[in-house]
Amino acid sequence: MDIKELQNIIQRCGVVGAGGAGFPTYAKLTDKAEIILLNCAECEPLLKLHRQVLEQHAYEIMKTFYMIAETVGAKEAVIGIKESYKKTIDALRQHIEEFPNMRIHLLQEVYPMGDEVVLIYEATGRVVRPGGLPIEQGVAVFNVETVFNVYRAVEFNEPVEDKFISVVAEVSNPVTVRMPIGATLDEAVAQAGALTCEDPVYFVGGPMMGRIGSGSDPVTKTTNAILVLPKDHTIVTKKNRKASIDLKRAASICCQCNTCTDLCPRHALGHPIDPARFMRAASNADFQDMNPYINASFCSSCGVCEMFSCPQSLAPRTLLADMKAGLRKGGIKPPAVEAVPVRESREYRKVPEERLMARLGLSKYDKEAPLDERLVPVKKVTILLSQHIGAPAHAVVSAGEHVKRGQMIAEPAQGLSVGIHASIDGKVTEVTDRHIVIAAE
Repeated sequence: MDIKELQNIIQRCGVVGAGGAGFPTYAKLTDKAEIILLNCAECEPLLKLHRQVLEQHAYEIMKTFYMIAETVGAKEAVIGIKESYKKTIDALRQHIEEFPNMRIHLLQEVYPMGDEVVLIYEATGRVVRPGGLPIEQGVAVFNVETVFNVYRAVEFNEPVEDKFISVVAEVSNPVTVRMPIGATLDEAVAQAGALTCEDPVYFVGGPMMGRIGSGSDPVTKTTNAILVLPKDHTIVTKKNRKASIDLKRAASICCQCNTCTDLCPRHALGHPIDPARFMRAASNADFQDMNPYINASFCSSCGVCEMFSCPQSLAPRTLLADMKAGLRKGGIKPPAVEAVPVRESREYRKVPEERLMARLGLSKYDKEAPLDERLVPVKKVTILLSQHIGAPAHAVVSAGEHVKRGQMIAEPAQGLSVGIHASIDGKVTEVTDRHIVIAAE
């Protein structure tokens, strides 16, 4: 199989990064990739699904990963996995000798190990330049569920119709479930038994970089986890704060300790992001030097500064994110800069995940969430036409049509885009420029 053929299969089947921003996977396939890297670092605390799926489908995923390496001509295929995932590592070691030039790289239990820039440095020693793409360093990164979806697409012509989701925290039976794309968050949470708190809040995507969701929100191709939390939990209250108040708090109580910068993972890799300088400048409305503002573009929004580092519980990440959004809106692009050498102090300034969970009040929720691969039946799905970076897909069905599970209901648009498929059998009841609704029959 050549690259173009594999790209066509993956694009048609709607495979995107199964987490994060959902970058279309076909666009990562290039003969410039010298190393391909499988991300099994579960970047966010409490997430379980990647290690579970890899343990259960080790051979299928490794075979597909090796096929991708051969197709793009990569010299090496590296599986990056945290050393604490013992069962998954054992499953990998049963087959590793079958795949030449594939190796397992064990990772520390620190956050944010799943950030691809951090992962690339840990597993290969290569540093992605600030604002650059991994492929500039000859590396392409894929997460576990993404490669599993490639396997299903190539071997069985199955498009992405469902999503694995870890449902954890204030539920009686934490679980990792398989939900149809377009099912509601409420339907996913219902698979985890009874709620164990009043007025629960759904935190979608992980405690560090996630968002507060509504029970009626649809599951998408990037929905990795739902944390059910009390409304007064630290994570929820931090997410609900107002930026205008955060800025005033910074002006009044920031003690200039520099800890936010000292522990910043991208800063440690030599990127010109300096949360302390930014907070100092922004809280004092100091515009003599614009670099602290411009360099907000290089923030990864990992949240270490805001959720772990700051002794005053200030919000550097939130304010930097607002600045980044303002720069984009104003058409200001990040400057072309090179990273300075990786800082010698980096090894001593990593954030242990165990301490992070304790700091966030999550330790009591770190329980088993067994993988249940049975597809959860639902009566209706609302499938978004934009579930990834790039252009939304174009609907090719109309209200009143009957569709089968796996049928393409929206085709890729021009530019960076992938197909969208029906996740249940049923009747199309609504088509808009944002979504397609299907009711089961």
